This record gives sequence, C-alpha cells and structure tokens, in this order.
Amino acid sequence: MSSLSVTVVQVASSLDPEVNRDRLASQVGDGADLVVLPEAAARDFGPAGSDVSAYAETLDGPFASEVARLAADRTTTVVAGMFERSDDPARPWNTLVVRGAAEAAYRKIHLYDSFGYRESDALTAGRLEPVVVEVPARGDGAAEPFRVGLMTCYDLRFPEHARLLVDGGAEVLVVPSAWVAGSRKLDHWRTLVRARAIENTVYVVAAAQSGPRYTGHSLVVDPLGDVLAEAGEGDETLGATLERDVLDDARRTNPSLANRRLPPTAL
Repeated sequence: MSSLSVTVVQVASSLDPEVNRDRLASQVGDGADLVVLPEAAARDFGPAGSDVSAYAETLDGPFASEVARLAADRTTTVVAGMFERSDDPARPWNTLVVRGAAEAAYRKIHLYDSFGYRESDALTAGRLEPVVVEVPARGDGAAEPFRVGLMTCYDLRFPEHARLLVDGGAEVLVVPSAWVAGSRKLDHWRTLVRARAIENTVYVVAAAQSGPRYTGHSLVVDPLGDVLAEAGEGDETLGATLERDVLDDARRTNPSLANRRLPPTAL
C-alpha cells in the first residue's frame, strides 16, 4: 500500500523576509514527500492591524522561488504561507504557495475577523474556490497519489470548507496556521483539528507558528481522530507517515461520507 511521508515545521516567522528565506534551506529537509510550513512563513503579520502590503510578493518572487528551488533540490512538495500581491495594492492575499511535485496557490477564503482581530482590513479574501492537489506517494509503481486539500488557519472553523475539499477528493487536509494564543484558543485548535479529521475521515496536517504569540502545538491526526504527532509551544519539527490502508480502513469502519442523507442541492 502507498504512504506519504510528512514533515511539519513549527517556527515563529521573523519580521524580516530575508531571515525567513535564508532558513528555508534548514527547514526543507531530504526524505519527506510533503513539507508543511506555517501560515505567513515568508513574513510574520506584525502587531495586530499592521499594514503588510510592503511585504507582498508575486508567485514568482523571492520567497516562492526559493521554495520552488528547495522543493526541486530535495525532491519533495512544500506548502508555505506568504502575502501575495492582489488587485488591491493595499490589501494583499494571504496565500499558500505549493511547489515541487505538485504546484498550486491557495488564497485564504475566511479572513480572521474574530476574537478582536480584523484581518480583512489588511488583506483580501480569496475567491470561493477550494484547492486540491495531488502529491506523489511512495509504494509500488502503481501507487496513486494522495489528494491534499488546502486550508489556512481560520478556515479550520468552517466545517463546510473542509467538506467541500473532501467532496473534491481530498484525503488529507493541510492547515498552515498562525493560531493566536489566548483563553480557550489551544483547546479550540486541538478540538477543531481532530473534528475535521473525524467528521471527514481524512488525515489533517496542521502546521502552526510557535509561541508565545501563537499557540504552537502543530498536529498530525489520522482519519479516526488519533493524534500521530504533536509539538509543544516552541520551535519544533514533526515527522509522520500517512498510510493509505489506514485511510481506507477508517472509511470502512466509519462510512459517514457514504451515509450522508442530504437533498441533492446540498451535495
């Protein structure tokens, strides 16, 4: 059966984009099929409400180009967060760039207008288009790729978003995040990551920025909700292997996707 080797990088992004680019080489190691970095890996948000437009880049700019170079050099696929220039020069997109064996860009749909924050004042929401990519798997020559759905941080609080990705074929949900620390926030984070895995019978790979500003506690959760790996609050790198037979067994054990009873217009 096929498998997918995953590395999750938990780190606090610097306010200096050059620092973040330079340390990518030590973060994207050899041997993993998929490397996941946090939201805003190219440059941190800064103080709440900060104007980040000066740090927005194109998808062929310095950060995305370095991600692509390393992904090719290490024969892997890398997912990392950046600010991307949008049609509104003052309000970039909050984008996940995917480079390597799979290539895509996902622009965050649900902006963090919650818990006293107003992400939409500084950023533009992406179009309502869920993004699923195929990441090559290890196994025999006929091993089918794993289909990976992309979400960013606050998207995690919207179960319909995850379900749209799963309806689009996703078997793994990747959730780069900068989950702000605070009362109840760690409990919400761990609960929601596991809930998205359980209700959709998918793997969830959630890469967080580290503390103290953010919660840390990056997670890899299997399709029945078991935690395969969890970081603490500080900088840390996790490794996990996603097994297709575990995914298939989970969907046989809990065929909730097949058992849904909804009007055709809701599917």
